[in-house]
Amino acid sequence: MTNRKIRFHILNKLHLRRKWGGAHTSFVNVSKGLPRHQIGDAKNVADELIKEGLLLSKPSTKELHVSLNPRKKAEIDKIINEGPGD
Repeated sequence: MTNRKIRFHILNKLHLRRKWGGAHTSFVNVSKGLPRHQIGDAKNVADELIKEGLLLSKPSTKELHVSLNPRKKAEIDKIINEGPGD
C-alpha cells in the first residue's frame, strides 16, 4: 500500500466519522483496517498530514488524538474525491 492510499484511508475514515475540529479520536482507531505491518507507515503519514495542516493533533492526551482541520475542508474533500489511486 502506498503513502497515497494510507493518506486517503486516514482522511476518509475521519471524514466518514465526522471528526472535524474539536471532535477528535485516537490514532489507534484511525489506523484500524490497515495491515499490521503498515501501522508505522500510517504514523509517518499522519505526522506529514499534521505538518501540512490537514490534521489537527490533540496534545493533552497520553496517546495521539487527531481530527480533520475544518479550515482545510476544500483540500481534504479534493483528496477524498480523487480516491486512493492504484
